Amino acid sequence: MTVTGNAVSGKEAAAIALHRFGFGPVGGQINATAADPRGALLADLDRPSAGLLSADLPSSGEAARAVFDFQAERQAQQKLALRLQKTAEMNGEAEGMSDLAKAPLAEAESGPHQPPLPQQLVSNEAKARFDAATNADIGFVERLVWFWSNHFCISADKIVGMAGPYEREAIRPHVLGRFADLLQAVESHPAMLFYLDNVESMGADSIAGINRDKGLNENLARETLELHTLGVRSGYTQADVTSFANVLTGWTWIQPSEPIHGGEFIFNRLLHQPGAQTILGKRYPEAGMDQGRAVLADLARHPATARHIAQQLASHFIADEPPPALVAKLAKSFNDSDGNLKELAKTLIGADESWLPQRQKLKTPAVWVAAALRLTGAQATAPIGLIMNAQATLGEPLWRPLAPNGFSDTEAAWIDGIPHRLDIASAFAGRVAAADPLALLETSLGPLASAASRETVARAETRRQALALLVMTPEFLRS
Repeated sequence: MTVTGNAVSGKEAAAIALHRFGFGPVGGQINATAADPRGALLADLDRPSAGLLSADLPSSGEAARAVFDFQAERQAQQKLALRLQKTAEMNGEAEGMSDLAKAPLAEAESGPHQPPLPQQLVSNEAKARFDAATNADIGFVERLVWFWSNHFCISADKIVGMAGPYEREAIRPHVLGRFADLLQAVESHPAMLFYLDNVESMGADSIAGINRDKGLNENLARETLELHTLGVRSGYTQADVTSFANVLTGWTWIQPSEPIHGGEFIFNRLLHQPGAQTILGKRYPEAGMDQGRAVLADLARHPATARHIAQQLASHFIADEPPPALVAKLAKSFNDSDGNLKELAKTLIGADESWLPQRQKLKTPAVWVAAALRLTGAQATAPIGLIMNAQATLGEPLWRPLAPNGFSDTEAAWIDGIPHRLDIASAFAGRVAAADPLALLETSLGPLASAASRETVARAETRRQALALLVMTPEFLRS
């Protein structure tokens, strides 16, 4: 190992880089990237299909319509079964008629051995996501996708069919583009509009508001300011939230019951609050949907947004309390490049503060699960349901955060759950046909592995136990 200032280089830098910015080394990656670890990460940003999925999966609108149809058919089935049961009771016929009546329809909906359609949609999206992570050459871009998806999170508990499509449509195409474009895509996506209740919002003086005697929902406006752009204590007021909520009225969706375009975005002028609005001291004249676009464009370029994004990015990859100098470099890059997220990623990689030998980040459950699958090759035989259950058991169920601020990536949130990872590690290890644990230790950790960790793996009683202990070593748990 060599050290330039406080930053590592050589094989140790390569091993750290692959854990810190990706999903861990496989094959001979430590040796292959040792000469230029930063260059290897930068090359990951330049792949033509970086961040995109080639899987043949339905659009968010298609998924929303399919879920609506499924739920409507299930409701009809339940009503029909109840009706038949009442008829049977009136006629004094045998019990169980309702079960008999609904069985053929149940099989038609999801097949005799398949989960219900909404769960199938989520499972298919999850498999594509995990395949992308575990099969990635390095995985830096995939980690960026995961970061931004959590930053702009929605919940499948509220809108099950759209969770995966939302990530593919609003997040993935923009993770190496401009933040302003990412912001516009996210805030206008039907999944976000439904998740944060903007589909229910209407201006008090709008045509619909007057006719229905309904008004604003401020959730989308508040979370856009507090979580997505400026951050807390950044100077905005409740009046700004209300004005912004008025601006966003009319940003809604076509009800999924509409068979052709249901689940798609629409600007409905009948819901839109007419008139100018003032936000953060700037007056935005009435312009329909363009009024909202103008506000988002300014929020994307606000200095507070640059600081907030810089802090979040540095905290995610480098340390729970990142070096102030690194945050300052990232904020400057964000401002100087007009929110160019590829340049921001390059600044993160180029900063010496990102290459300190201290490995201060505990891998979140999701990153650890992906890293363990990737190293052992268990994803080839592990059903996606097992993988999703593992992540949920550890407290980070895929696309199901408890609140709009997403899952925490700080150590305090996950340290108490470390013991639970051992059972999951053992379950994954049991699906690996043949692997030399000591060879995998060199592949994954190399110069990072301590003598104690090497001895722990070497002294394991079985290959399965050795593999499980390998992914539970302190060096593997941290990035």
